Amino acid sequence: MEELAGARVLVIGLGRSGTSASRFLVERGAQVVACDERLREPPPGLPAGVEAVFGRVPDPASFDLVVPSPGVPRERLAGARAVLGELELAFRALPVPVVAVTGTNGKSTTVTMLEAMLRAGGLRARAAGNLGLPAVELCGEALDVAVLEVSSFQLETVERFRPAVGVLLNLSPDHLDRHGSFAAYAAAKGRLFERQGPEDVAVAPAADPICLALARRGRARLLRFGTGSDGGEGAFAHAGGVVVRAGSRTIRLGVSELGLATPVELENTLAALAAAAGLGVDVERAAAAVPGVARLPHRLELVAETGGVRFVNDSKATNVGAALAALRAVPEPVVWIAGGQDKGLDFGPLADAARGRVRRAVLFGASRDLLAETLAGAVDVERVTGLDEAVRAAARAARPGDTVLLAPACASFDEFRNYEERGERFRTAVRNLGEVQP
Repeated sequence: MEELAGARVLVIGLGRSGTSASRFLVERGAQVVACDERLREPPPGLPAGVEAVFGRVPDPASFDLVVPSPGVPRERLAGARAVLGELELAFRALPVPVVAVTGTNGKSTTVTMLEAMLRAGGLRARAAGNLGLPAVELCGEALDVAVLEVSSFQLETVERFRPAVGVLLNLSPDHLDRHGSFAAYAAAKGRLFERQGPEDVAVAPAADPICLALARRGRARLLRFGTGSDGGEGAFAHAGGVVVRAGSRTIRLGVSELGLATPVELENTLAALAAAAGLGVDVERAAAAVPGVARLPHRLELVAETGGVRFVNDSKATNVGAALAALRAVPEPVVWIAGGQDKGLDFGPLADAARGRVRRAVLFGASRDLLAETLAGAVDVERVTGLDEAVRAAARAARPGDTVLLAPACASFDEFRNYEERGERFRTAVRNLGEVQP
């Protein structure tokens, strides 16, 4: 990327993405100023040669390029001559095809599974992006393909980004506090497909017309996934098995041999199989990797079982759609722990889902009153202050055969750094209840 040599670049935000972007830019000869309003000293890994500014953001108009972290809203970039996110920088520097996965829920799980599938198919694949490792960290690695989880925030700052395979898993309202409307949120997700050409592949759920319309924004070949089959290309659960069609090939697999426990896992697997087929990987070899893929933490994770009560951690359920999926996935009756920072979402669908399944909803955090108003009349509600108290209250309410489920339907930032810290706190609070069996 010769255009970076000598350029004055402002990096805003020094989390993992910003620190990696700073290092990437310095290595390519840019003059980098990196700032973070929350920090007072440089984070680990910030390279020598970066001018660090803390407590304020310099004028973006004074730089040739601004590289914002995903959490920086567009209005903070007024006056900037050029804006590119870390995802766009990585795409321009990577010499290998990119498989990009987005959606409201299930991104990290699908990316992890797809990485294993592609490796089983004989490709040197590495997962990165929004699930933890910044995409620029893959530049310079010996790879055949990069598998990236991408968020709506990251897609706001792409320019030439064009994945060889783009996957949209699902779409339900999320991050409306940032995007303002569901239409704007969907439009951001749709940027994944806009620059795709006929030689590229778009993967989308067969039963979702909004996702299919977004996938058709470009000119890519469309592969679908879901339940049932109409003979089109893609991956489908059908007649007790899985059918994968790509080009002239049709592969049939048994659902049982994939080792899947929930309908959500099946949907994610179908999407990954369609993406692998679209990339030309042997589907049977790819499918053989599925049972060995470790489930990610904080996603329908059984923490403990004691006195006939199961404690399940789904702290990653940070929106309404994810909480709905969690409520449907666990055995009932449910004692449901929910709450946190409101993201501007409509909690209404949760009342219908809870009615008849949830014995009691224990609500905590900044959104507890709004949740309580929404759930009133549908389920017994108890309001508490924090997560530790919520776990104790849920344990008191639970009976043998119940599932105590943490599925917050909210962001974690009112009380925790992220959903991982919230999940860890849930685990600790469950352990503190007394003797439990993991």
